[in-house]
Amino acid sequence: MAAIISVKNLTKRFRASDGVEVHALDDINLDVQQGEFISLIGPSGCGKSTVLRIMANLIEPTSGAVTVNGKSAAQARKDRDYGFVFQNATLYDWRTVLKNVQLPLEIMKFSQQERDQRAREMLRLVELGDFEGKYPWQLSGGMQQRVSIARALSFKPRILFMDEPFGALDEMTRERMNNELLSIWKTLGVTCIFVTHSIPEAVYLSTRVVVLSPRPGRLAEIIDINLPHPRGPETRDLDDFFHLMSRVRGALRGLGGADDKRIEAY
Repeated sequence: MAAIISVKNLTKRFRASDGVEVHALDDINLDVQQGEFISLIGPSGCGKSTVLRIMANLIEPTSGAVTVNGKSAAQARKDRDYGFVFQNATLYDWRTVLKNVQLPLEIMKFSQQERDQRAREMLRLVELGDFEGKYPWQLSGGMQQRVSIARALSFKPRILFMDEPFGALDEMTRERMNNELLSIWKTLGVTCIFVTHSIPEAVYLSTRVVVLSPRPGRLAEIIDINLPHPRGPETRDLDDFFHLMSRVRGALRGLGGADDKRIEAY
């Protein structure tokens, strides 16, 4: 089966503001199949978000090739084959929740009827159907991120890129968002690429966890997560869950990244 995302010999260098050349990524190779949930984890500065942004054609690689949905990353972006959820919800305070979700559909010139239908469908999916008339500043951080996810899914992309979307949330809200994201992933059958610093989060959500080395980021290890579905609070109590967390933690320690305070290895 052809990969929905294929990364071949990806390298990224850039020049910092002080003029020093930074070697961010080195020879990354990764194939992602349709319907997978892939988490990228590694020490701070290892290039996780850079990989994600290159896949999404938000930045260009120095060398190597990326294909998304059978086409170049640039063409996939033009064709809106993916949605992107950033670390912050990036909602417009002067637009209601419904209008925020509708924004991509307006840009894509969907009819008003289609905009209303799709936006309300996605708000129901993230359990915010009763909040369509509210404004972002009236919502909690977790609710704002749910609106952001609904917006990214409004035009029904096959792929969802997520760059640490729950990093700023408290632990209880984060676990609840993990459960909601898994439900959305299973319901819609989208392919998810998810950047995180949390080992439990990566193991809980993923079909595979991709561990990157310290800069220059290299693909150090890929760990299959064979936990049963559906997953819930009881999953975190399974022996297999703790075993897989230990494997990911061990891979990070082997890279010298276990002391990174942003790796949540509890």
